[in-house]
Amino acid sequence: MGNIIRKPYLDKIEQAFGKDTIIVLVGQRRIGKSYLLRQLRDEKAKDGSNNIIFVDKEKKDFDAIRDYRDLNAFIDEHRVEGKTNYILVDEIQDIEEFERTVRSYREEPDTEIVITGSNSLMLSSELTTLIGGRYKEIYIQALSYNEFLTFHQLPDNDESLSEYINLGGLPGLQKIGLDENDAREYQQDVLNTVLLKDVIMRNNIRNPVFLENLVRFLADNTGKIISANSISKFMRGQGQKITSTAVINYIKALCETYVIHKVSRYDIHGKRLFETNDKYYFEDNGIRNCLGGGNREGDIEKVMENVVYNHLVRLGYEVTVGQLQASEIDFVCSKPTGERVYVQVAYIIADDATRQREFGNLRAINDNYPKYVISMTPLVTRNDDNGIIHLNLRKFLTEGLV
Repeated sequence: MGNIIRKPYLDKIEQAFGKDTIIVLVGQRRIGKSYLLRQLRDEKAKDGSNNIIFVDKEKKDFDAIRDYRDLNAFIDEHRVEGKTNYILVDEIQDIEEFERTVRSYREEPDTEIVITGSNSLMLSSELTTLIGGRYKEIYIQALSYNEFLTFHQLPDNDESLSEYINLGGLPGLQKIGLDENDAREYQQDVLNTVLLKDVIMRNNIRNPVFLENLVRFLADNTGKIISANSISKFMRGQGQKITSTAVINYIKALCETYVIHKVSRYDIHGKRLFETNDKYYFEDNGIRNCLGGGNREGDIEKVMENVVYNHLVRLGYEVTVGQLQASEIDFVCSKPTGERVYVQVAYIIADDATRQREFGNLRAINDNYPKYVISMTPLVTRNDDNGIIHLNLRKFLTEGLV
């Protein structure tokens, strides 16, 4: 990735130092956590008052570190008194009982700890239980559109946007290139690694064939409301007998690896979350397209929704799917401050019928929070008579909700 710096993430890490807190970088494999950790290592190494203790569990040099005792011994061997010791451990979930180490060294003076992991349940549950929640989790996402332009040295135009929508934002594509065949091979390799290491091996999955079919089903149904029962029935129709409970467990395991994200439905009128029938989006739209065929007719709105969902999360929103009686609002987005916005996603607003469908759902919401329709329609930001903002996708990805 050359010298490209993902500054917003490094700034978040820097802001968390000095607070007696373990910093945890989480996210899907190959999303850039390791690279950020190496950038942090190199930056801190410039200061002679710092001592860097770096462990990368994906490198054979560190194969001997198998459990917390090995990790303790390595840290003790490399600690330097009188300096600020930065303990940086990549893919820490591969070290047995690692939480014992981070709990112990968090209490040491002049010590900062940054770890990365690719499994949300393992990190959150074990750390919360053993250190009382005293850690800062920083979620690392696939490249934003602006980062994609920087990584690949592309101009901001419709052709570059099309490349981003199709090929996604895995940072490793900078070395692979944007040839679609090469990109798909790389994306498939990344997915295979995640499924094997983070799902099958960690959860003792006994039906890997069903797991692969499930991921493809979710790719094909990105942005659709689905239930465990509907998946179970579909799979039975394909000759695979699988219970709804098993479906729920497999989906949970996938979500824990950050490959997919579950988005719950929110009753706008009743102001409550529904407990069943969710939507699912992929962390990287390139991997989604690798599975679901991003160039197929009718897929563009699914992929657009996936891109918009991820960018709304990147902007700091908690995102749900809105239910307003019989109508659906693609995204209800809120922040802890009380800020809320509603977002509809459409491919092209080409006629009055499409306009009525997309704008009409938003007009039916009886409150004064901002409302947006995001589409590929080539236009400058424009408000309709009801104050609903029609925003071009490329403008949204470069400037946010303007």
